[in-house]
Amino acid sequence: MKKTLVSALTTALVVGAASTTFAASNPFSDVPADHWAYDAVAQLAADGVIEGYGDTTFRGNQSITRYEMAQMVAKAMAKTDVSAADKALIDKLAAEFSDELNNLGVRVSNLERNADMVKWNGQARYTYRSLRTEQENGSKDRDNSDKLLLRLEPSAEVNDHWHVKARLDATTEMSDDKGAGDNHDEDKVSLKRVYAQGNYKNFQTQLGKFGLYTPEQGLVFDSDNSMSGANVTFGNALKTTIYAGRIDVTDQEKGYDLNRNFDDTANMQGITLQYATPASKWSGGAAYYHLNTNDFVGLTDGLNNNEGYTNGKNDEDNANIWSANLGYNFDNTSRLFAAYANNTSADNLDKSWQAIYSYKGAEPENKNTWGAYAAYRYLGTYTSIFGTEDAQVVGAKGWEVGANYAPFHNVLATAKYFNGKGIDSDRDVDTLWGRIQFFF
Repeated sequence: MKKTLVSALTTALVVGAASTTFAASNPFSDVPADHWAYDAVAQLAADGVIEGYGDTTFRGNQSITRYEMAQMVAKAMAKTDVSAADKALIDKLAAEFSDELNNLGVRVSNLERNADMVKWNGQARYTYRSLRTEQENGSKDRDNSDKLLLRLEPSAEVNDHWHVKARLDATTEMSDDKGAGDNHDEDKVSLKRVYAQGNYKNFQTQLGKFGLYTPEQGLVFDSDNSMSGANVTFGNALKTTIYAGRIDVTDQEKGYDLNRNFDDTANMQGITLQYATPASKWSGGAAYYHLNTNDFVGLTDGLNNNEGYTNGKNDEDNANIWSANLGYNFDNTSRLFAAYANNTSADNLDKSWQAIYSYKGAEPENKNTWGAYAAYRYLGTYTSIFGTEDAQVVGAKGWEVGANYAPFHNVLATAKYFNGKGIDSDRDVDTLWGRIQFFF
């Protein structure tokens, strides 16, 4: 597109507007010749929506300033009888030139939301884990992994109440230079979550495959857990969430692989009640989860000498897990939290509990923030089947310490160490775990 001198009319406009507050970009600089806005304006001009300059022409062969472009967009925004396609173009242009429109006194609130319906967030992260486990013969087994993960999380607005959200992951094992997982295929992008979320005055609901992280802070379900189904949350100080759906019991990202191949999927129903208010230092709640799958039948735990899910019977296919939790904030920097859970359908390794003292906490968006914690964990295998396994080990009891730090904006480094023993076998277990995350 050939550049020309700004017309005398434009010069007059510049002088008249010289006192206007400048935005981040100079409103009187030319819009680059290859900018998408020219095509959008040309389309609107062809449709009779934009009249262009004062002589009603749009000079498609001339570069114009952002201020001039905003003037034309402002006129288009005043039109009411436009097609849906033209309205979308106008909204997109209004979002692009919102600073200039604001300086002209044209309100453009919420136009960014309408112009760009899909927002993308994500992270690239490296995770190292070294697990050392004492075997029955007294020897030490070491299992090391160092993984790279790319995670993308799009979110799209449907209307004032509904959004569609998703999670896409790809993981590679650096030591093998190939995809993670038993089949080395986790470097292929896979859909981990996709769901519609409805936000209303008195309740919120999620439909599809969504995250399943419950108030026990990883004791029962890990933050990487997902389930397919529906949930609904309602209440203010006391929030109630009801779940119903299906959960993949063989997904290793859930922290513990059942290593069974009967159903591979469990039916799941649950309810959580959680109390918390900004004015109170106390928080707490209770929950109940019911799972049903043939994968529970004959289940054993290798860390605890193949101790079974049940004694003397081999047909139990249910898990009925009850939990309670309690937290206390000493001040704005330190907190004590405890949780307990029990699977009443299991005969062995059926209880889990943890106590955590945390101080501060790194905030990735704020450079040089940091935090630390100390915890004691007792993770009964058949209650914490889907519990968190970063440094902690399902089936073990012991101490854990950790810290995190944000060395740069949107960068987070975390380190954890766990030292314990098998709950019933008393075999030594210790884990060194580290992660660095780059958020975008």
